Amino acid sequence: AIDEYKPLDATTNPSLILAAAQMPAYQELVDDAVAYGKKLGGSEEEQIKNASDKLFVLFGAEILKRIPGRVSTEVDARLSFDKEGMIQRARRLIDLYKEAGIGKERILIKLSSTWEGIQAGKVLEAEYGIHCNMTLLFSFAQAVACAEAGVTLISPFVGRILDWYVANGDKKSYEPSEDPGVKSVTKIYNYYKKFGYKTIVMGASFRNTGEIRALTGCDYLTISPKLLAELSKEYVKLVPTLTVKEAQACDLEKIHLDEKAFRWHHNEDQMAVEKLSDGIRKFAADAIKLERMLK
Repeated sequence: AIDEYKPLDATTNPSLILAAAQMPAYQELVDDAVAYGKKLGGSEEEQIKNASDKLFVLFGAEILKRIPGRVSTEVDARLSFDKEGMIQRARRLIDLYKEAGIGKERILIKLSSTWEGIQAGKVLEAEYGIHCNMTLLFSFAQAVACAEAGVTLISPFVGRILDWYVANGDKKSYEPSEDPGVKSVTKIYNYYKKFGYKTIVMGASFRNTGEIRALTGCDYLTISPKLLAELSKEYVKLVPTLTVKEAQACDLEKIHLDEKAFRWHHNEDQMAVEKLSDGIRKFAADAIKLERMLK
């Protein structure tokens, strides 16, 4: 799919890696990761952890052969509330890439957008020059805290927000411009551009091409091969719906969030609280499945 659609960058997550690791085409990578884990030795648990990290890096390295830009590699979701644990794991992944001859400028480390994850991102960026991609981002509070932390890129989710509103409300379908996920990313984009934050806004998790078209003009979008295929068949002239000029004219107020304010504002958004915890649980479950497979 990468060869076909020629994206600039690509992203991985535990669920995608788990799916790919079960395909015969990638068996060699799994074997290499297992051999690496055995070679480093230690307890079975340590061997599996090392094999798992190595597998993420091997997939990332394969992707980097096919794209000019960066690949995102995710830190274990089970560390989502462990700031120091995330920092250590991120540095370990960067070291593994370095061993594979790949510099940190081509990597984005993906971290959950918990308070601890955002603070880990702040340290990784400022002290180690490691670029971070903040994922599982559903609330405006999460986006504000990421901007203040000075991370390289955020992945605000669109489709998963829509899923929640469809499951929990009376309305079962939305026009793209009224899609709650689209509105969320639009607000974040406008806030970042109005107040001059350098953090890249990369809309993520799309359910349909209407959502993608409604976010034309966003810094980056990460789109699945299935939706790229649908887009390639749509002959519509796209006009940017998001622009820096309009963002600068919007009426958003600048806010500052310390930990207490962050936790309060995020907690006020029921959808974001539920989707963040659900996302962490699902990625953690897939990490466990991957480890079982390696075992």
